[in-house]
Amino acid sequence: MGKDVIIACDFASQEQVLAFLDKFEGKKPFVKIGMELFYGAGPGIVKEIKARGHKIFLDLKLHDIPNTVKKAMSVLSNLDVDMCNLHAAGTIRMMEAAIEGLTRPDGTRPLLIAVTQLTSTDQETMENDLLIHEPIDRVVMHYAHNAKLAGLDGVVCSPLEAQKVHDTCGANFMTVTPGVRFADGDIGDQKRVMTPAQAKLIGSDYIVVGRPITAAEDPVAAYERCVAEFCD
Repeated sequence: MGKDVIIACDFASQEQVLAFLDKFEGKKPFVKIGMELFYGAGPGIVKEIKARGHKIFLDLKLHDIPNTVKKAMSVLSNLDVDMCNLHAAGTIRMMEAAIEGLTRPDGTRPLLIAVTQLTSTDQETMENDLLIHEPIDRVVMHYAHNAKLAGLDGVVCSPLEAQKVHDTCGANFMTVTPGVRFADGDIGDQKRVMTPAQAKLIGSDYIVVGRPITAAEDPVAAYERCVAEFCD
């Protein structure tokens, strides 16, 4: 599968995100719409950005009982997004229900990936806050294996775990990795991070990059730098 850079468009309003995308004249980067923008602007923003020709990763991280997730996914499927996600911690049955809801009458569906552990979570946090005492690497691989068993297309994981996910679940099982920063950049609130070049070497299929692009003085140049380091 081809590698790509996904821009995390974590803006509060439709006006802000469209003004940002207007900077990319002639380019149609893959974009992530997360909770802030989706809840602030509503489903219409998905249709607007899709109409502009962008691929969309809708990052809402569903986690609920299987029937509720199934019904929610059927609604999201109608928005014509390219990728969406849920929490693998919701169980195999929930993930299976999500695929049922996401699949359209003609058999097509967006890609569905599962969050293993958030990149803001480290071993200490996982043990103290979640009372999970297994090594974080083992937890991530277990969640990834469950996602594959449920029929999902891949997982969201730290780039530090991407190659081992491929080793565990196969080369065609997608790894979508946030927590990517330039070597000379601020890591913010992420704890498990890599540069685009490192993520490429270790086997990430997609990297999700937010503030290093959206907060850059020249966002288009920052995006092109990510593409050059990760895709070329």
